[in-house]
Amino acid sequence: MKILVIGDPHGSEKICKLEKELEKADLVLLTGDVGKADLARKFAFENFERVKKGLKKKKPTKREQKLIEKEIYGSTIHLLKYLSKFAPVYTIQGNVGMEYSKVNKMRNVHLVKNRVRNINGLRVGFLEYFVDTNWVQDFRPGDYMKSLKKAKRQTDKAKGILKRFGEVDILICHQPPYKVLDKVTNPDAPKSYIGKHAGSKAILDYIKRKQPKYVFCGHIHEGKGRRKIGRTEVYNVGCCGDYIMIDIQ
Repeated sequence: MKILVIGDPHGSEKICKLEKELEKADLVLLTGDVGKADLARKFAFENFERVKKGLKKKKPTKREQKLIEKEIYGSTIHLLKYLSKFAPVYTIQGNVGMEYSKVNKMRNVHLVKNRVRNINGLRVGFLEYFVDTNWVQDFRPGDYMKSLKKAKRQTDKAKGILKRFGEVDILICHQPPYKVLDKVTNPDAPKSYIGKHAGSKAILDYIKRKQPKYVFCGHIHEGKGRRKIGRTEVYNVGCCGDYIMIDIQ
């Protein structure tokens, strides 16, 4: 079975140029962040700087919020419609939102939320994005204690989901495992982020214990590459048109 794995698309039209690869694929897997989120990202970075200066976060106006949602959802639906013409498409929720009800009504498209699916004899675990406590501890957002409390709830939930997964052939997750293809070097990121590791210790621990054959992730786009953790092949597939083709017999 030929599996085309596409890194965080972010609505890139480059993906519509992958026709030759898509025609070979029996299955398409996405690592989350399907839609374009330039406006949302700009707002997030601005608020990061505001909190750092002791200012309140800025809320988008109704018009700005509508534009943000239109950019994300419009590009998400457009891209999924294109990909699903070629093969079944499976994706997870990244840190850029998708409207679950709309996506799962689409033909040949599956937004899987923290479940294992048996796909052509393969056990594939789909873990949606969460904020790991180690990220809050390392990156120290302005609302530190509130963020840490929220992250602890999300991390405990993720650990429970991964425990329930047990052994899988493939793990699809949004962020990379900690200190594996996860270093922030993007000059557009806040300066205090540069050089830090943004991966998840919970995901790393799961990989070390359960050793899935493949792990596909994205999130830290500049971390694109391949590494091994024991027997597990970990791919940060990148973003915006980046992809790999895996042939599993």
